[in-house]
Parts: sequence; C-alpha cells; structure tokens
Amino acid sequence: MISLNPESVDFATLRKLWQGGACSLDAASLERVATSSDAVGRIVAGGATVYGINTGFGLLANTRIPADRLSELQRNLILSHSCGLGDALPRRVVRLMIILKLLGLGRGYSGVRPVVIDALQDLLDRDAMPVIPAQGSVGASGDLAPLAHLIAAMMGEGRINIGGEVLPAREALARLGQSPLELGPKEGLALINGTQASTAIALDALFMAERVFSAALGAGALSVDALKGSIRPFDPRISAVRGQPGQIRVAAAIRKLLEGSAIVASHAGDCGKVQDPYSLRCQPQVMGASLDLLLHAAGTLTIEAGAVTDNPIVFADEDNAISGGNFHAQPVAFAADIIAMAMCEVGSLSERRTAVLIDPKMSGLPAFLTDDGGVNSGLMIPQVTQAALVAENRSLAFPASVDSVPTSAGQEDHVSMAPISARKAAQIVRNVAGIVGVELIAAAQGIDYHAPLATSPRLTALHEKIRTLSPHLVSDRYWADEMAALQSAVLEGTLDNGDEALLTVTSG
Repeated sequence: MISLNPESVDFATLRKLWQGGACSLDAASLERVATSSDAVGRIVAGGATVYGINTGFGLLANTRIPADRLSELQRNLILSHSCGLGDALPRRVVRLMIILKLLGLGRGYSGVRPVVIDALQDLLDRDAMPVIPAQGSVGASGDLAPLAHLIAAMMGEGRINIGGEVLPAREALARLGQSPLELGPKEGLALINGTQASTAIALDALFMAERVFSAALGAGALSVDALKGSIRPFDPRISAVRGQPGQIRVAAAIRKLLEGSAIVASHAGDCGKVQDPYSLRCQPQVMGASLDLLLHAAGTLTIEAGAVTDNPIVFADEDNAISGGNFHAQPVAFAADIIAMAMCEVGSLSERRTAVLIDPKMSGLPAFLTDDGGVNSGLMIPQVTQAALVAENRSLAFPASVDSVPTSAGQEDHVSMAPISARKAAQIVRNVAGIVGVELIAAAQGIDYHAPLATSPRLTALHEKIRTLSPHLVSDRYWADEMAALQSAVLEGTLDNGDEALLTVTSG
C-alpha cells in the first residue's frame, strides 16, 4: 500500500501507481481535508457571496443561489457537464485520474468533506472504474466533462466498469454496497475543476514512451550491428564537447549495448565505410534531444500531479475562498505536445534505419532481407506500414497547445486543449511502438546474416526475445500478427534494452 503524500510527489511513485500499486491518502492529508471542509461550512453560514459555493458558474457567476438550493446547484453542475463523446478512456487512465484527484483534494484547499474522499478511495479499492468518454474537454476550466462523468458515476448516473464488467452506475454502486453520493456546497466544482484527466492521459503517454524509448535504443544498437556500422560516432569525447545531457546518455547506452560484439570486432580494423547514414550515426543527437524533452515533460507532470487545480481555492486559516485560474492546463498541454514531438522523432529515426536495412545498396544485405527475392517480398511492406505510421505521427505532432476556441459565452476566452494534446501524444507513442517493432524484426534478420559472428551479449538477449515472437524469415508469411505482437511487447516493456538503469527517463 502506497501512502499518498500530496505535498511530496515523485515520478517513480507515479509510475508505480500507474502500474497498479494500491494507495490511499496519508493521515495528514485527511486532516487537511476535514479542516478545509469545516472552513466551507463557516463560509456558507456567514452568508458571504463566494463563487462556486453559493453562486452560479461561468457567465452565471453573478447569480446568487439561495441556501436551500445549494445541493441542487452542485448536482445540476455535474449532470450538465456530463456531456463527453467518443471511446471510453482506458481503465488504467481512469484509475490514475482518481488517484490524481485524491492528491489534489488531499492538499486541503478544496473544501470537500471526508466522505467524498472515502467514495473516491472505495472506487480504487474495489476496482470500480467509471466509464468516461475521452472527448469533450478543452483543458479549462479544468477537464470539466471527463471529471463530471467520474463524479456522476459516484452519484448513480452513467456507467461503471467493475473488473471489466460494465454496469449502470446505480446498479454498480448497489453491488458495491454504496449509496449514491450527495454533494455539499462547492464539492461539485471542486471535483470537476482540475487538470486530472489531461494529466492522467499525458502521464500514461509518458510512461508508455519510456518503454518505447528503451526498446528504440535497443533497436538502434541492433541495427548498427546488423549493418556493420561504426561505433566511433558514440565515442564519449564527441558528446562531451557538445555537452547536451541526453546525447551523452544515449551515446553511453549504445556503447554499452554494443560492448562485446564479435560483429563490431570483425570490422574494427579494416572497414571500408567512411561514414554511416545519419539515422545510425546521429542517434545520440536525435534520441538524446528527445530524451531531454521527455525529462522536461516528466518534471512538469510530476508537479501537476500534486497540484491544487480547482477553483475557488479555500484558505482554511482565513475562512477565505479566492477565485483564480489554476484549472488552466497550459503546462500539461505543453508537456504533452513535447512528448508527442519527441516520440515522433524517435519513430522517424527508427523507420529510416529500417529503410537502410532493407536497401541492398545501403546495407550490403539481401534486398528486403530475404534470400529468394522476387518470389518473396521479405520486409518490403512492413516498412511501408512504418512509413504510414510516421506520416500519421507527423500530422498528429502539430501542437494542440497553440490552439484555443473560446467557450462559455466568452467568459472562458482562452483554453489549453491539453486533453487533445495528451490523447495525440498517446496515439503517437502507440504508433512508434509499432514502428520500432518492425525495426526489431528487420534488425534481428540482419544479425542472422552475420552468423556465425554474434552480436553483443546484451543484444543477443534482445535478439532472442524478438525471435520468440518473430522467427527467422525464410519465405513470405502473414505479418500482421507478428507485428502486433512486437508492438504490444514494446508497449509492455518486455523488449527493453537489457539495462535497468536505462529504462527510465528520470535516471541520472
């Protein structure tokens, strides 16, 4: 059980939570929640007009709501905002949304009652994930529609997925032994204001990107050996004189992966090549730059995971609630777009290496890596699939964060589009996993042509993993299932590069 301290959130813990680690708020957080809730009670009793507590919302902020209708106000807020469309968010993303909402509320600036925390915690403990449509948020005032669907399910509206079985929310709550949640003053607004949907989707993309990046490092090194490429471009002195930290790390990783290769040794002293193509030679420069961007995104999203992002913010020590704009998800939008661009380039480089591998003029290997060309097409068309995914990624990589469509009759006149940035990033990462999967097949085939010379011990282990999913190519066969298996293995982290220290974008 991971004890959540919202005032001290780190990336490694977030990764464990994404992987399914059980968690709950620590005692200090629960105490802060109770204190903040008491402050809202005093504000209501005092009769002051405070946005979101006893007023309408958005353009209706100047409409005062009588005390006997405050509960109705909160319920209507949730129902009116439950208007998402599209496919449901993955269960792991919804779970992370709930955890992030607990972290934000646990800071003690939102004014919700402990019973709300209990209801959210029960969803986690019982593996009951509300069904949340992916589309409908512009990332300000928070992720309104996705979070509204989350809370509506707790109120008995919508649907809940219990361990894979989707039920009407009221029926699901009954099965769980829960009563529908009734919201108090400010609670509806506290629960749907916030960046938890955008941040959860972006973190999901980043955690997948870690795995894909690791596999891409292994694929790149394997391709270097399959092509009898030079290891001189990975000399640490080259990267040191430039000084970019990601470049230094990637060059070191590739050197380590190739260490002990008999193929490298076979052409170390007498190699006719002067320079390799950029897709081989410039891996530290391109992959390193991507790594630096992923690190930056990780820092931003880690801060956002423990942030207070609802509105107004309750300062219990003064019985005061101040309206602001922490719900604006611009930091998340930029971080997600950075992930998208970084991983787009990882995929582009991988496809180019595959193109070199299948081109006999560039590789010195059989055309399309098949011995009986003409009758067999070999890896000709899997590389076309790579090209299609690369083209799709380039289109998706255009940043959504530079766009804005005003909403709420102009009151919300600049929005972040963070959920769109995050969903695009996640799709790019999945596409890159497919691209890298094809390169792994091609590089493994290239290595086979150098037998009995063996690649390095680390790359031999990777080669063996590839061969459990994709046997050596003798003649043409049905490719789609193998490619899908490689893509899944990359996303699941089972085709890592063989060194745990290189598996995380946050390792030093």
